[in-house]
Amino acid sequence: MINFTKMHGLGNDFVVIDAINQQIALTPEQIHQLSDRHFGIGFDQLLLVEKPVSDNADFKYRIFNADGGEVAQCGNGARCFARFVRDKKLSDKDEIRVDTDSGQLLLRFDADNMITVNMGIPRHTPNEIPLLAEQESRFYTVRVNENERAFGAVSMGNPHAVIQVSDIKTAQVAELGKALESHEFFPERVNVGFMQVMDRQHIKLRVFERGASETLACGSGACAAVVIGIDHNLLDHTVTVDLPGGTLTINWPGRGEPVLMTGPAISVFEGHIPL
Repeated sequence: MINFTKMHGLGNDFVVIDAINQQIALTPEQIHQLSDRHFGIGFDQLLLVEKPVSDNADFKYRIFNADGGEVAQCGNGARCFARFVRDKKLSDKDEIRVDTDSGQLLLRFDADNMITVNMGIPRHTPNEIPLLAEQESRFYTVRVNENERAFGAVSMGNPHAVIQVSDIKTAQVAELGKALESHEFFPERVNVGFMQVMDRQHIKLRVFERGASETLACGSGACAAVVIGIDHNLLDHTVTVDLPGGTLTINWPGRGEPVLMTGPAISVFEGHIPL
């Protein structure tokens, strides 16, 4: 029997499990079973709260997609992770440091009940994203469904491709997102963002997440879109990002600096389930 909490950040929903005070050893098949919205609990990602591996960290943060595969980063999940450890009285700090497979994150509780995540410094070189290109470029192109597609790319601890579109409502999110997600150009697959620039402080965004299809919100995807938009001189350094599930605020001073993401995290219900 596993005790869990169902949470969401702007509709991007999670099952969060305390793996410190209960023994957890889930197979990819079990995670996929739990993710089923008809026969399981249902979620975009499963989050585990574990003991830290670094001396200066408070916890280890692990993320599993609905298909059972483990990934290194999830921004909306990080805010839910912070809310969970406070609600469960695992920590009373206003700022916590967590180990992830892509480095450490700083999670801060703000006065207005929002949570700010220091998402780290974006990585731009092809081998860090990763993608199969010989050198860094503002735009990359690949052939998808008989058409050439151009996009910007960056790693926020996970790989992102960002396509600028004229209208988010008519963007080919399902078709193009699926084709790019598993394209051979991306050896570890990729999250695909579709960005409509409204003005220099405001974008609209939809994201096709690897292993989860389109979600209502993607925190690392919002960060990636703003980074690409600033790099392309389309955006200022603080940007409001409207996603289908709600709004995030992203701040990025520029190259070599970390991205700060601010938004809500909500607990929905508690439960336990046998495997």
